[in-house]
Amino acid sequence: MRSFAGRDILSLKDFERNEFERVFEVARELEPIARSRRNSDLCADKTLVTAFYQPSTRTRLAHEAAMHRLGGHVTGFSDAKMTRAGDWYQESIKDTVKMLEFYGDVIVMRHFQQGAPHEAARWASIPIINGGDGWGEHPTQILTDLYTVLKEKGTIDGLKWLAVGDMRMRTMHSLAYALTQFDCPITFVAPPDMSLKPEFKEELKQYSLNFKEAEHVEQAIHEADVILVEPVVQPDYTKSRQEAGEHGQTPDNYKITRQLLETKAKPGAILLHSLPRMDEIPPDVDITRWSRYWQEAFYGVVMRMALIALVLGKME
Repeated sequence: MRSFAGRDILSLKDFERNEFERVFEVARELEPIARSRRNSDLCADKTLVTAFYQPSTRTRLAHEAAMHRLGGHVTGFSDAKMTRAGDWYQESIKDTVKMLEFYGDVIVMRHFQQGAPHEAARWASIPIINGGDGWGEHPTQILTDLYTVLKEKGTIDGLKWLAVGDMRMRTMHSLAYALTQFDCPITFVAPPDMSLKPEFKEELKQYSLNFKEAEHVEQAIHEADVILVEPVVQPDYTKSRQEAGEHGQTPDNYKITRQLLETKAKPGAILLHSLPRMDEIPPDVDITRWSRYWQEAFYGVVMRMALIALVLGKME
């Protein structure tokens, strides 16, 4: 297995089975720190730099919280428009990361341009973690989701997945790549104009992913052990920022309601959502036995702790 020390975390297409297992192992070792709400000194001599060209609540703050839990330091920006990277100058990614690498020891980047973290990794001498790149990938979120499933169900292999939402989303891409390493059949449910692209389906077939598609969530929810939901009403991820405006409602085909769960879902199934949500999961689902998105948020800090510790060489 390749060492994680100094390594970029850009895509789950790069991950082998034993690398997933190692990340989960380190997460289990570090989890008690986060669960007891204390900070260690594991990374007391290190600094995390956040470079967020798109809005973020969970991804940015989870990385920052993870670094604080590890005893490290945090600097960076959460709005590129407030920096010379995003103002009138529109500084290149190369020039920006060549500066940022002197300010810290690892960079977490979210960008509206697909492939931007990969471009940053070409020029940076320190590790780059992809915090989401346009319609590309979101590896740390899906590592979080897999760890949540492992903790809640005790296994990943053998579980049937249902993914509902916009299949163009970066989370869906990372999820599909990740499940190629596990024995997990998955059903994708999406509006026709948001379904899996033909070229992506061909790629997944080459990776031997066991998948199928359905038109309506009711056609597949009864089989699912894990239900992962993303919005079908959402902003354009190729833009740096979009203000709130008029938007439609989620069609019933793609909603996970309390009634649907009570009448169709397995009693032991778990429901994940990376958030934020629109109306695809109503608030009255939050207190049901299926919901796990608040636990998912906690495990998001744990997973980022594991990744930061690994790429900084603090855990091997």
